[in-house]
Amino acid sequence: MSSGTGGSAWRRSGRAAVLAAGAAMALALASCSSGTPDRAAPDGKGAATPSAAVSGTAIPKPPAVDPAWPRWGFTHTGVSANNVTQRFEQDVSRALARTPMLQNQHIMGFGVLNPEPYPGQFFWEDLDSRNNLVKQSRGTSIITLCCAPDWMKGGPQGPTEESAWAEHLEDAPYPEHFDAFAKLSAAVATRYRDVEYFMVWNEFKGFWKDHSKPADFKGYTELYNKVYDAVKAVRPDAKIGGPYIGFDSNRTGTSELRGSWGVVNQNVLDAFEYWFKNKRGADFVVVDGASLTDAHEMLPDAFGALEKFGAITTWLREKTGDLPVWWSEWYFVPEDGTTWAEPKRLAVQAASMIEFAESGATTALYWNPQAKQGACPGCMWHPKTGAILPTGKLVSDFARWFPAGAELERVASSDAGVRVLAQPEKLVMVNTTDAEITATVDGKEATLRPYEIKWSDR
Repeated sequence: MSSGTGGSAWRRSGRAAVLAAGAAMALALASCSSGTPDRAAPDGKGAATPSAAVSGTAIPKPPAVDPAWPRWGFTHTGVSANNVTQRFEQDVSRALARTPMLQNQHIMGFGVLNPEPYPGQFFWEDLDSRNNLVKQSRGTSIITLCCAPDWMKGGPQGPTEESAWAEHLEDAPYPEHFDAFAKLSAAVATRYRDVEYFMVWNEFKGFWKDHSKPADFKGYTELYNKVYDAVKAVRPDAKIGGPYIGFDSNRTGTSELRGSWGVVNQNVLDAFEYWFKNKRGADFVVVDGASLTDAHEMLPDAFGALEKFGAITTWLREKTGDLPVWWSEWYFVPEDGTTWAEPKRLAVQAASMIEFAESGATTALYWNPQAKQGACPGCMWHPKTGAILPTGKLVSDFARWFPAGAELERVASSDAGVRVLAQPEKLVMVNTTDAEITATVDGKEATLRPYEIKWSDR
């Protein structure tokens, strides 16, 4: 999530630990719209008012994209399948290949060493390894053009020191090195010609240190434009998007983008609108965010807060003339130390993905918190066996049945505690309550355990 204060700071500290661990591991390897209030029951309160949805009516399509665009996928973080053993990588690759998905990798950090330790001298080993993993698992590769080598942001030349990973990874390059970063981006695009999609930078890192104040959107936009021009010069076929900014929200505020889930920080909208007006070009727009406010609130509850994702997607589609909307990361779990049981966490994740699909988001990338051992809540595959875990199955099931081109239909449930997403051949139901529900869905009776996710043929 975004750097800044309040809830964003908590999310940043959690990710910083992941980044530091991933960087240390990599070094070791190298040396060896607001929604309708009756959609779902208030969290844990039992069934709500029956849904008013009309079965059989079509849901508006998202912007046109490449045929069979998977829509769903994930980002590789500090640890991934290529960081264990060759056999483990092969096992995970085979499992992921059963349902090809989108897979994103950053060019520095997040499991990858400094790609340009000295000006003009490149180190591609780690990025090659991750890209090979994507190929083995039949994924569609995406590259995030972040972060910047140390010498571009006031540090020394040479391989990144261990302390610098935690302290300076998220620093932005100095303006005098924007051209150098653009050249590095062009070198990446030239080397990985099989990669078509590139996101520029990550969450305004270094351009927005205090979220109570305006971001340096002019600085980011200058960097973006230089990268855009440099990559397009060597790869006219490349598709490039930004600004990859976190849509922070609060309980109150004055911005136009608001709902029962809160109010988006006006500084976010100002930064987005400046970038959009002054960008050189864009093939898609990139944002991220959490359903929670910066004060860790889920308004009005865990499931109702997810309507923030749909509201932002709708706002972006209207503001941009319906450019494809990408969610590079999204978050939906408590940030106050509360831990949910796995069925509830999965139900909230599934409901958030329904929100993306219904509002017409083109892409949603899950931030995969993979580990090499121990408990791994939210991981997509088992750290020891490589078997796909429930989170991985959920993402792959959505990729299989609800790609961007899927013809969505509205299907009514007799109990609004059950959220439904349907296409002509398949539907998924999510019990958003902590009570068993028996409801009529698509003309059939279905019983769902508390927080159960159930798929059904039509």
